[in-house]
Amino acid sequence: EQYGIEYRGRKLGSGREAWWAVQVWDGKGIASEWSAPAHFMTGLLSPSDWKADWIGYDVPDPVDPMARPFEGSSWIWTASGKKDPTFTRAFTLNGVPRAATMVLTADDQFTLWVNGRQAAKSDGKTDAWRRTVRVDLKPFLRNGENELRVEAVNTEGGGAGLIGQLFVVGSDGSRTNIATDSLWKEGSTPSGVVGQYGVAPWGKFADGIVVRPSTLYRKNFSVRPGLRRAVAHVTGLGLVDLYLNGSRVTEDLFTPGWTNYKKRVYARTFDVTNRLKGGANAVGAELGDGWYSGYVGYGRQRSHYGERPRVRVQLDLEYTDGRRETVGTSGDWLASVGMTRAQDFLWGEEADGRLRRNWSTGRFFASRATLAKVDRSITTPIEPFPGVPVREYARLAPISIKKAKEGYILDFGQNLAGFAHLRSKGRAGSRVEMRFVEVLNPDGTPYTANLRSARATDAYIFAGKGIEEWEPRFTFHGFRYVHVLGLDHAPTKDEITAVAITSDTPEVGTIETSDAMLNKLAKNAWWTQKMNFIDVPTDCPQRDERLGWTGDAQAYIRTAATYSDVQAFFDKWLVALDDDQRADGQYPMVAPQIVAGDDGGPAWADAGVICPTTIYDVYGDKRLLARHYPQMKKFVEFCVKRSGEDLLPPKQTYHIFGDWLSINANTPPDVIYEAYFALSTRLLARSARILGHREDAEKYEQLYRDIRTAFNKAYVTEAGVVAGDTQTAYVLALAFDLLEPAMAKKAAARLVANIESRGWHLSTGFVGTRDLMQVLSKIGRNDVAFRLLHNTTFPSWGFEIKNGATTIWERWDGWTPERGFQDPGMNSFAHYAYGAVMGWVYATIGGIDHLTPGFGTVKIAPQIDPKLTWAKTTYDSIRGPIKTEWRKANGKLTLTVEIPPNAKAEISVPGEGFVRRVGSGTYAFVTKV
Repeated sequence: EQYGIEYRGRKLGSGREAWWAVQVWDGKGIASEWSAPAHFMTGLLSPSDWKADWIGYDVPDPVDPMARPFEGSSWIWTASGKKDPTFTRAFTLNGVPRAATMVLTADDQFTLWVNGRQAAKSDGKTDAWRRTVRVDLKPFLRNGENELRVEAVNTEGGGAGLIGQLFVVGSDGSRTNIATDSLWKEGSTPSGVVGQYGVAPWGKFADGIVVRPSTLYRKNFSVRPGLRRAVAHVTGLGLVDLYLNGSRVTEDLFTPGWTNYKKRVYARTFDVTNRLKGGANAVGAELGDGWYSGYVGYGRQRSHYGERPRVRVQLDLEYTDGRRETVGTSGDWLASVGMTRAQDFLWGEEADGRLRRNWSTGRFFASRATLAKVDRSITTPIEPFPGVPVREYARLAPISIKKAKEGYILDFGQNLAGFAHLRSKGRAGSRVEMRFVEVLNPDGTPYTANLRSARATDAYIFAGKGIEEWEPRFTFHGFRYVHVLGLDHAPTKDEITAVAITSDTPEVGTIETSDAMLNKLAKNAWWTQKMNFIDVPTDCPQRDERLGWTGDAQAYIRTAATYSDVQAFFDKWLVALDDDQRADGQYPMVAPQIVAGDDGGPAWADAGVICPTTIYDVYGDKRLLARHYPQMKKFVEFCVKRSGEDLLPPKQTYHIFGDWLSINANTPPDVIYEAYFALSTRLLARSARILGHREDAEKYEQLYRDIRTAFNKAYVTEAGVVAGDTQTAYVLALAFDLLEPAMAKKAAARLVANIESRGWHLSTGFVGTRDLMQVLSKIGRNDVAFRLLHNTTFPSWGFEIKNGATTIWERWDGWTPERGFQDPGMNSFAHYAYGAVMGWVYATIGGIDHLTPGFGTVKIAPQIDPKLTWAKTTYDSIRGPIKTEWRKANGKLTLTVEIPPNAKAEISVPGEGFVRRVGSGTYAFVTKV
């Protein structure tokens, strides 16, 4: 084998180096020269190797009772089940208040009356409860008796409730709070208490934003003569930037990555020998909240793993005389705050240039420095980082700068994830603010509604000392446009540039064709993947979510592996997925699991089986498959126990998202449940065969057959109608081989008829789109697939491109000319799920796929799209580059193919009708069109 070769040298301990070289032999047995030596280094592998302490500096939060306006309040509703109850609350004031503010919301809507006068109401839009209303009630209140009256209404179903709190400052300075509770009445009846603030399904959505500064840590130390090697190990509960002698050790972002910090935390290791000098040196760290204690997900929820971030740094010094020294974080490190006055993923980052200091050198720190606090309560295991660092991969200048009613709008021409780099000047104390959005409203103003509670705003205060440069380190945004406020001049194109970031997965796939729109689709999917592969595979990079949704990941993983080498990226994420698997075997909605539930449901939870098997197929990574096999088996056993004796879905209600965001096509949940139950069982049986678990293989192969029988009996008629009669229902049945050949033929005809009945348009959501095009190819209807691919009318990929998309939208109807923007509660313009089509494009138009795991045997079978005259595709597989290029001209088709060393291929030349079996090399074929 030429890849996946395990190290078999001497056992390596912590902080060890290993050197290696490669020699190869050609087909004639002639050996090459040895390659140049390469090497790797181990991190700290044992808890006892960590000599450094966990430290932190807990900067006091501002004391503001309005920061958590619903603390102490309860959600209330009527016990009668009315959809439009009215609640009242009488109270007495001694004197006219000095101040009075009320914060309230209702699911769905409310109108507030105070002493008979209307004071406030919700906005009437969907999910208005997320947008709390804060109103000054001082003009409405009086000395003596007062009454609050709220007319509430719940029209959307689901959760119903009213919550609020009135904050009164009396004329004498006394404070009175009046919160929603059982003292409120509906008529003469006490209101029903649904639960305290924070209860599901709302969560703590309205806590005032508490955004903290980053904290700084520094230690001076001395290096003796004869330093041979210096290695830095850094980890954090939060985000860490490591500094030596005034410079960052790495430009990598968001170290050490996102995990379930209660189960494991990762560490990075760097060779820093060349960054040290003899004599005085200084090591420093800057620490941000990040995923650990910052805001992540919807509902304005923070501190998912802990209240305050912590950092641990260890420098191991080795000298030529054999002596070793360790410099580690401890209680004698100085701690303070610096120029980064606020930092958060969702809120943004703000820096004060007047406070810029070279704090990580030995000469200066801060006037208010204190000693760091040692935290000995942390027992989370530390492991070497297994993933791919987040890095900058592009810088874009704006393609236009337009004057707005206030400030300027910069258009970078491309939706991306990242932040802005500022290089400008301003008077001392002046503040420039940058708000990041994906699209603009029809009037040219920033469209912020789809950000929900994410403020997505960065700011910088000028020191007033000439040209100043700044970019954030502890936040990112999804954006194409930046609204700039506070500059006293129009910015030039080099003053504010966009910095695009992503996990640095190597690029491996490219495709280019004669069709400009198809090329744009390929580019849009690529950008969307880059935007959402930021340490974990997220759903979106712009709004208050950015979570590792399992359903999105399993739908897209095969396409992701076509664009980039995602082996290490998913290796890390699958650990997080297993870490948050429930004790009963169910996988969660998101991984790491916060905010969203621990019951992923069909097509989401199945990521725990689909993703490891996909990584095995693409990379031949048998060890990864073996590591996850026990959890995969546990999940399928959970599915068995959850199902009835007939292996059909349980009679009681179960969670399922369904065919998410389909277009007027409601696929029955039971069909999706049973189809994915079958798929995961089939994949598990195959994995058992691969790993040599014969008894398991036989058991789960039989279980798959039994599920298949149950599916047909319950959901398929003699006419080939699959329950629901939707495109997705037929796609699942055909994709997962749930139908006998005769029935499959009938179902295939109904699938095509359904597409035709919609004017040759798709109706599939996240679940169905994953396999739609592959199924059309499978049933011999590439003509229909090509038609869908090239559509430009709604709903289609081309419709989005026609309307200015530079990435893949979350919804087919994210924007339409007829209705404008869709529901802002869920309207991302960078969601990769529908980009899964590009995996099919590579395999069909490009004609490149694997026949055996790791591309040991390559399938070359390009299908000729009649709208194209040529297509050129490359895929740098684990075995080396695979290339195809075909062109139509003068009634002939020319196909060239390149197969890498140590691989075989089965080539099907269009129009020939037979398969050629070849070894590595370059081949050319000419046939008639």
